[in-house]
Amino acid sequence: MDNILEFPRELKGKWNAHFGNKHPIVLELACGKGHYTLGLARKHPEKNFIGVDIKGPRIWKGGTIALEEGLQNVRFVRTMIDHIGDYFEQGEVDEIWITFPDPQPKKERKRLTHPGFLSAYKGILKKDGWVHLKTDNTAFFEFTIGVLAGKGVSTELQTRNLYESPLYEDKVLQITTHYEELFVKEGEKIKYCKFRISQF
Repeated sequence: MDNILEFPRELKGKWNAHFGNKHPIVLELACGKGHYTLGLARKHPEKNFIGVDIKGPRIWKGGTIALEEGLQNVRFVRTMIDHIGDYFEQGEVDEIWITFPDPQPKKERKRLTHPGFLSAYKGILKKDGWVHLKTDNTAFFEFTIGVLAGKGVSTELQTRNLYESPLYEDKVLQITTHYEELFVKEGEKIKYCKFRISQF
């Protein structure tokens, strides 16, 4: 499918040309089947959205839905997030979303908010670019807040119980994934924070 791209290093620095517009570029990392990427794209046709995941069958599902709905502002990229700098130039990305990532309880360095990953994100984000995190996992969330605090980074927005927070009035935060729905049914509270990483 034309909206699923495997290891597209040739598009580094050329994403706006690829989309055929100058709209902001927004990534969802470890997007799975692309529920959040698709939800964001539906709500914001004035932005371009790219879901990133290494699992081909997962992003195939998201790509199929995007085609069926005629969403022109969506692409899916198959690659390892460790290599994100191979696909985007410095300052090419406006926002990053990390939604319900694997908390990697035994492998701290593989957590998507480990300093190594955050430094890589800094390498592709605009200076005023935002990172958003949604998770059910308390340990992962507290790890992230600790990493940010260690670098002197304050969150712009933060809640440990999104559904009971005034922040939940934002319709973008009401987008749900398959995993989010499962976690909520199990009684887990959804955590969210928004931050910049220009200090990294």
